[in-house]
Amino acid sequence: MAPPPPQSHRSPSPSQPSGKSEVSDLKSQLRQLAGSRAPGADDSKRDLFKKVISNMTIGIDVSSLFGEMVMCSATSDIVLKKMCYLYVGNYAKVNPDLALLTINFLQRDCKDEDPMIRGLALRSLCSLRVANLVEYLVGPLGSGLKDNNSYVRMVAVIGVLKLYHISASTCIDADFPATLKHLLLNDPDAQVVANCLSALQEIWTLESSTSEEAARERETLLSKPVVYYLLNRIKEFSEWAQCLVLELVSKYIPSDNSEIFDIMNLLEDRLQHANGAVVLATIKVFLQLTLSMADVHQQVYERIKAPLLTQVSSGSPEQSYAVLSHLHILVMRAPYIFSSDYKHFYCQYNEPSYVKKLKLEMLTAVANETNTYEIVTELCEYAANVDIPIARESIRAVGKIALQQYDVNAIVDRLLQFLEMEKDYVTSEALVLVKDLLRKYPQWSQDCIAVVGNISSKNVQEPKAKAALIWMLGEYSQDMHDAPYVLESLVENWDEEHSAEVRLHLLTAVMKCFFKRPPETQKALGAALAAGLADFHQDVHDRALFYYRLLQYNVSVAESVVNPPKQAVSVFADTQSSEIKDRIFDEFNSLSVVYQKPSYMFTDKEHRGTFEFADELGNLSISAESSDSVVPAERVEANDKDLLLSTSEKDEGRDPGSNGSVYNAPSYNGSSAPSTTSQPLADLSFPSTGISGQAPASSLAIDDLLGLDFPVGTAVTPSPPPLNLNPKAVLDPGTFQQKWRQLPISLSEEYSLSPQGVASLTTPHALLRHMQSHSIQCIASGGQSPNFKFFFFAQKAEAASMYLVECIINTSSAKSQIKIKADDQSSSQAFSTLFQSALSKFGLP
Repeated sequence: MAPPPPQSHRSPSPSQPSGKSEVSDLKSQLRQLAGSRAPGADDSKRDLFKKVISNMTIGIDVSSLFGEMVMCSATSDIVLKKMCYLYVGNYAKVNPDLALLTINFLQRDCKDEDPMIRGLALRSLCSLRVANLVEYLVGPLGSGLKDNNSYVRMVAVIGVLKLYHISASTCIDADFPATLKHLLLNDPDAQVVANCLSALQEIWTLESSTSEEAARERETLLSKPVVYYLLNRIKEFSEWAQCLVLELVSKYIPSDNSEIFDIMNLLEDRLQHANGAVVLATIKVFLQLTLSMADVHQQVYERIKAPLLTQVSSGSPEQSYAVLSHLHILVMRAPYIFSSDYKHFYCQYNEPSYVKKLKLEMLTAVANETNTYEIVTELCEYAANVDIPIARESIRAVGKIALQQYDVNAIVDRLLQFLEMEKDYVTSEALVLVKDLLRKYPQWSQDCIAVVGNISSKNVQEPKAKAALIWMLGEYSQDMHDAPYVLESLVENWDEEHSAEVRLHLLTAVMKCFFKRPPETQKALGAALAAGLADFHQDVHDRALFYYRLLQYNVSVAESVVNPPKQAVSVFADTQSSEIKDRIFDEFNSLSVVYQKPSYMFTDKEHRGTFEFADELGNLSISAESSDSVVPAERVEANDKDLLLSTSEKDEGRDPGSNGSVYNAPSYNGSSAPSTTSQPLADLSFPSTGISGQAPASSLAIDDLLGLDFPVGTAVTPSPPPLNLNPKAVLDPGTFQQKWRQLPISLSEEYSLSPQGVASLTTPHALLRHMQSHSIQCIASGGQSPNFKFFFFAQKAEAASMYLVECIINTSSAKSQIKIKADDQSSSQAFSTLFQSALSKFGLP
């Protein structure tokens, strides 16, 4: 019998211990070295401490070595002390009982002869953050604040702030804030003064909500003696401390203009500082102090321009972006001051996209009569950029400049050249801009239409661009020979168009074209109205119904509604209000400027947008009922309610072939040929017999005109098929959260709850079980009376399409706010009807 093969032995890595045996070996070795004074003992301890810290770092529990580590800390070696303090701080938070063992040796080290050890020990003692050990901190902190060494005092000041967060009453009772105030005004070390300022601002801000004395003390920090004292010492401070002092000064209100000039003269050299944070903090002081002095404020812009441009060109791209963001807000407030420096905003080939995008916005802002040609020439070069988003932004920038200038001859030519480029995204962006350009400058229609007429609608796929092209086809159909036929082809492909925006524009464009060229557009209009009335999207359906009834009522009125006299658009609305811009400016030198939104929009929970769900899902209870057996879903028939008809008219409009629908709508038969007529549109007679469900034969002239072949006495509206849900749908929270972030909101509606439903909603679980019986599952719920919040999901039967719902119910108002997101947005309205039906039955027997 052959012997077994020899086993391979590998020596364990020093950072990968073999298990409990190695921890035991470390324990015995540390115990042997604990009281050793032999030469080289400290070196041996270092090696062992490194192994212990390495094991602790990779997650192995070495808390059993606590006693030995503390015993070995009796040394003057600072490196050993630091590693021991790191070990102690890590395990003291997890096991407060072990922290008691450290108090003696840390208090002893707080009295060491070496100031470095005293400071490190005091910092570790305050970092234990164990409430039971608060009484042991007061004595060492009091001694540390009076220590002769500035490092120890600096650590002690921050230790007072840590003590305040552990036990505010202990900190206040020990009168530490008064000691910090004394150090703030008298300590010779600048870093100690800066730490005192930071600690006092935080303590007094938190205390001011309950203490008037603290509120007064906080105001004293903005008094003239304190501000001037800090300003006179500002050159002694570190960069961080200078920013802290400058932030305080920006809130100071001088008594007269001479004070303003004194402060600005004192801080003049800070604008030349190498650190961008100091420069921005100084700029904020200058801007805030001169807000009430218009002439001086403008001179400040001139003065700070050079330092900002210098900061942009130096440092990392991230730093450049931060400075550019602040420069951007100044450019938007005073573009004429920066108009001569537009070349500084040209994009470099090696800059990241986020920097380029910001520079494009600034080029748009500074463009004026003198530099427009050079800026547009530069922007046109970017249109061929390999970075497609930047190319798109550059084309938009050209369009924005065109909309804000008076002389746009050269710019229009450039935009029309974009339309002739063989790049889909360039053509798409240019179409949108040409549409806006024509709204403001109708006199350019002949030149633009000549080029737009050569663009095939099949080559335009993006919804916004296709909508813009369709708008121009409808608005200038009298000048575009093929407009009716292009629109007709688009109508024929109605079902292939997934964008509701495009379908809405198509309806309006066909209507406009019909009034300008009736014989050629009759067939297209009939097909568009029939397709629109059968559309599942509520807005498209309603617009088609409105146009049909308008035509049926009076053609002249319809023409005045669809083609009213138009005036050129003078100003396009800005996306940001002036109030928001001012709020961002007030928060200069903060993240608000980088995010381009006020702080409350990304700190308050209700304004977090996509982050709101991620935060709140953790606070809601995950429903465990989704996996239980459920009652099969009730089949809910689509109930097409006509709110425009009276009750009697609804009854008259019903017949067996209408499937319960009361819309007086045509059904379009594609095989039937439209009746053509050369009769002028103004001479055509349409009876205005009201909008009844069953009109007499003479009221059907509109159907004959449009070639709809609409029989008398019928009212057919294709209604969406009933929506069935999967009663056993399953969705995990992670997938729900990912879908919720990615999908747009399909519908946002408000429902009313029945009194029985309000009475039944005492806890969230009652509604969960009810909705589950309708095949609508709850993935998370929370809240208590009167406010409840739910996240539901449902799945279409025999399909993978999911519906996600956020439902906020207020029982006091008996209202529910519903937001629906869906994989298949075309069926969102049908699901909303089903959801509302299920919710309305809650609490009923």
